[in-house]
Amino acid sequence: MDRLKTGVFSGSFNPIHVGHLALANYLCAYEGLDEVWFMVSPHNPLKAETELWPDDLRLKLVELAIEGYPSFKASDFEFHLPRPSFSVYTLDQLKERFPERDFYLIIGSDNWADFHRWYRWEEILQRHRLLVYPRPGFPVGNHQLPDSVRVVNSPVFDISSTFIRSALAEGKDVRYFLHPEVWRYIQTHPMEPLL
Repeated sequence: MDRLKTGVFSGSFNPIHVGHLALANYLCAYEGLDEVWFMVSPHNPLKAETELWPDDLRLKLVELAIEGYPSFKASDFEFHLPRPSFSVYTLDQLKERFPERDFYLIIGSDNWADFHRWYRWEEILQRHRLLVYPRPGFPVGNHQLPDSVRVVNSPVFDISSTFIRSALAEGKDVRYFLHPEVWRYIQTHPMEPLL
C-alpha cells in the first residue's frame, strides 16, 4: 500500500479563511498531496498570545469550513503537546505516531524567510520535508534550497486573518472571505469580546 502524502498546515487559523482553503485545495489537486491536516496551533511562540481567539473556537471554525471534503482534516494534535508549540516537536511526534504517512510541513515564503529563527530549524530540514508556497513580497528561488524543501507554484492568496478580524470588528460584511458555514457561525454567535 502506498504511503499517504500528508500536508501539515500548522497555524493559528484565527480565523480560517478562503485563502487557507484554496491553498490546501491546490496542494492536493496539483502538488500530489493525498490530504492536508489543518493543525490548529495553541500558541505560536513568535506571536502574542492575546491575539488568539480561544482554541476550541478556532478548531470549531476549521471543522465547519472543511466538513464534507475528504482530503481535509481538522487536527487538535498540538493542543496535547507541551507548550509553547514548536514545529520540530510536532513533526517528530507525527512521524512517530503515524509511520504509515509521509508528512510535509506547509509554510509560506514569509515564514521561510524567517525560518532560521525557528526553534531547532536545522533538525526540521534534516528530518522532514517542507512545501513552501508564495506570499506577497517574499520571493523564493529554487536555487540553493535544501533537498528537503520544495517551492510550489500556487496562486498567491493575499488574505490575512488579521484583516478578517479587523473587518469583523468594524462591522464589515466579509462573507466571501470566509467559508459560508464559518460566516454563518460568526453571525449567529456573539463575537464582540474576541475581536
